[in-house]
Amino acid sequence: MKINKEPTAFQERVYAALRRIPRGRVITYARLARTLACRSPRAVGQALRCNPFAPSVPCHRVISSNLTPGGYQGKTSGAQLRRKLALLKAEGVLFTGNRLADPRQLLGK
Repeated sequence: MKINKEPTAFQERVYAALRRIPRGRVITYARLARTLACRSPRAVGQALRCNPFAPSVPCHRVISSNLTPGGYQGKTSGAQLRRKLALLKAEGVLFTGNRLADPRQLLGK
């Protein structure tokens, strides 16, 4: 989903934090929220949903706390989720049984 408006200050903070997540690593919505001193992982998810810079701002590197992929572009299934999984796979991040195969790839456990 592409939104044709300028990112808010909060969205810019989220996108700046995302740029620091290296290829081949993931972070949870909750951990990313804590990194930003935000108490709402859902707010982070909403900022990611509106990310007009994907995939150069790698919102695909954010997963759910239960180590499942979570969503991508506002969807938790279908073509959008397949795209997220393909982007992660290209970086060496794999999911087995819908869970992160190697938890060592998770930042800030």
